[in-house]
Parts: sequence; C-alpha cells; structure tokens
Amino acid sequence: MADLFDQPGGAAAEPREGSAPRPLADRLRPRHLDEVIGQQGILGPDGPLRTMLDAGTLGSIVFWGPPGVGKTTIARLLADETELEFVQISAIFSGVAELRKVFDAAKQRRRAGQGTLLFVDEIHRFNKAQQDSFLPHMEDGTILLVGATTENPSFELNAALLSRAQVLVLERLSHEELEDLAQRAERDLGRDLPLEPQARQALLDMADGDGRALLNLVEQVMSWRLDAPLDTTFLSQRLTRRVAQYDKSGDAHYNLISALHKSVRGSDPDAALYWFGRMLDAGEDPRYLARRITRMAVEDIGLADPQAQGVCLQGWETYERLGSPEGELAIAQALVYLALAPKSNALYKAYKGARKAAKQTGSLTPPKHILNAPTKLMREQGYGAGYDYDHDAEDAFSGQDYFPEDMERLALYDPVDRGFERDLRKRVDYFARLRRERNDT
Repeated sequence: MADLFDQPGGAAAEPREGSAPRPLADRLRPRHLDEVIGQQGILGPDGPLRTMLDAGTLGSIVFWGPPGVGKTTIARLLADETELEFVQISAIFSGVAELRKVFDAAKQRRRAGQGTLLFVDEIHRFNKAQQDSFLPHMEDGTILLVGATTENPSFELNAALLSRAQVLVLERLSHEELEDLAQRAERDLGRDLPLEPQARQALLDMADGDGRALLNLVEQVMSWRLDAPLDTTFLSQRLTRRVAQYDKSGDAHYNLISALHKSVRGSDPDAALYWFGRMLDAGEDPRYLARRITRMAVEDIGLADPQAQGVCLQGWETYERLGSPEGELAIAQALVYLALAPKSNALYKAYKGARKAAKQTGSLTPPKHILNAPTKLMREQGYGAGYDYDHDAEDAFSGQDYFPEDMERLALYDPVDRGFERDLRKRVDYFARLRRERNDT
C-alpha cells in the first residue's frame, strides 16, 4: 500500500468549500526532503540519497522498509528535486498491458525532453518476466525506477533488477520521531491532543513505528468530544493497538524466529520468552514453534544435555493434548529449559563434517574385514577376513579401523567441556588412547 503520509513541514492549504475534507496524513505530507522526519541514515548530509542528489547522479532505487515510514513520499520528493515526471503504479493492480502504456508514455516524454520517475509500490509482487520488462527502459534512460517493498529484496527481486538499482533500507520511526510527528499534527489542528502524558506515550506505542498509523490515531482522538484529557485505560478502551507487522512466510517471520533461536543459543531465557510471546501474539502456529524449539535442542545443545530433546518433545505432545492457550505454557517451559541448558554444537558440526566427507569420498567401499560374508564366494573374496569381534577383545575394544582402506581416519566429533559432554569427552579420549595402544602393538 502506498505511504499516504509522511512527515511534513507546514500545513497545506485548507480544502475549498464544498470539497471533500483532506485526511490529516495528506495535509501533513512533506513538501521538501528536509521536512521528512526520520530516515536520516539515507537523507542526512552523508546519506546515500543526499550524496546522489548533490552530485546530480540519482540512479534507480529500491526502498525496503515497513509500512508507514515514507517510501512513497520520499519518491515524490525525489521527482520534485530532479524535475522528473512522477508516475506511480502498484504491482498489485498493474499487469503487462498497464506496464506497456507506462513505458510508451515515458518514451514520449523523453522525446519531448522530459524524464520520468516511475514509482512502483509493492514491486516484489511482480513476477520475473514483469520485473525483467523494466530493464531495457532503465538502461536506456527512459525511466528512473524507484521501487518500494516491505519484503527482503534479496529473496523477492530478480538479480538483474537488483544489479541496476541501489537498495536503501528505511527504518521504522523511533518514539522520538513519532512524537515530532504528533506535534506537527497538533500544530496543524491548532490544539493539543486531549491525553494525559502516559496516555500520549501509549498512543505512540500503538502506532508501532508507523507514521501513517499514528496520524490516523491522532485524527480519531481529535474527533472525540471530551470534557477532560483521557488516561491510558480509557484510551485503550477506545483504540486498538496497530497489529504488529508479521507475515508468516515473509521477512518479519524469519527475523523473529532468528531472534528467538539466538536468544536460546545465548542462554537468555527472558529474551527467548519475549520473542516467543511476540510470535504468538502475531498469530504464529504454536506447532511451528514447537518444531523449531526441538530443532534448537539437537542443533545447539545436543549431547551436552541429552534430556533437552525429550523435554521439547514432551512440551510439543502436551500442547497437542491441551491445545491453546494452556498448551503453549508447555512449549514455553521447554524453551526456558533450552535457554538454561549447557550448549554444544559439537554433534551438529560432526554431522555436517560427516556429510561433507561422504560427498567428497564418493563410493569408497568399507574395509573388507567389516563386510558380511554370507556366501562362499564372498568369503573367498576376503569379505570378513581379519575382523576382530570387540566383545572378545580386552576392554571390549579391538581398535580396528572402520573407515575405507583408501581413506585417512577422520576426527569428526569433538565434544565440549560442558554438561554431559564432559563425560563424553573422557570416553572419546579413552578410546583414542586404547586405539593408539592397540595399533602400536
């Protein structure tokens, strides 16, 4: 969806009598880049956009960021700064026919000496062929493309398109920036928000970094007829918090599960519970979380605590029996157990090393002494010859080599000195010593 707002300078002219009232977000739209609140990382004196504009070398751009942070507004202002014709389309509603018309019109403008800044909202919604259709027009200067996406361009946009455009990341607005925006709205409306200080902070929290959402909330509050400023309780009863940005198959989903996983790996149960709560609050399926938590048990804890995997499976099974919301507590219990468990990725690394070695060594056969020999022909070929039955050896350990004959022995599993793997470390060292002794004799 297009950014309807962004953060503005002076108030625009009031609508003519008889015309439809203009929304607050539209009235407060900035008229110059230096009026935009936030995004100083790209708009500041040393930011990439300001640098390109000062040098007169503005190229095609993809804006990547959450809703309501100014993608559309900045694109409009770039067109003004460069004296290009601003054309806006949405990938949701545009197809091949619409694109062809846009390109034809841009060619006509170019012949007349007028350039075109084509702003494509939700550009990731275009398929590969549609994205490729932009390339020749970008290369010959027919259009300067500015795309906007809430999804990770690395996954959603073609490499050819990305190679011709610079990706600029727009951040959600900070609490201070939202406060600046609220004050601009108050100046435009000519009065203060009828909120107690804590309620004002709660209103900013409800916007969740989205400037457009904040202006919509401000407009609602200003429309109420109140005898006294509202406190937080009454504000919460009248307004609902903006739904957190979350797409179960999108970038926000992977960001949160990454935060959850790394909090567990970092032995921080409080942070792990916070991200767990964030994902549940956004509507994530608890079964997905149970599966991912079980993966953490085998990937980051492993044999440092052999019970961890069982705790996760028990929590998962408990959820299946109880359902929501009671069963989610069992998953949370497993999560805390994992966060506080000793950590080891020794088995995970050994497994990856084994898979890599298996690929590299191809089809090397096992040594003949450990091959079964159920037939006379196989025995004649030496299958099973020289095999030492470990139970008959001293310490029930023969020390024979079980790797292929043409392959050097690998040391894959290197247990850490934490948790149960302390004991496994002693066993690994014990058998390594016996193996050396048996082979030296």
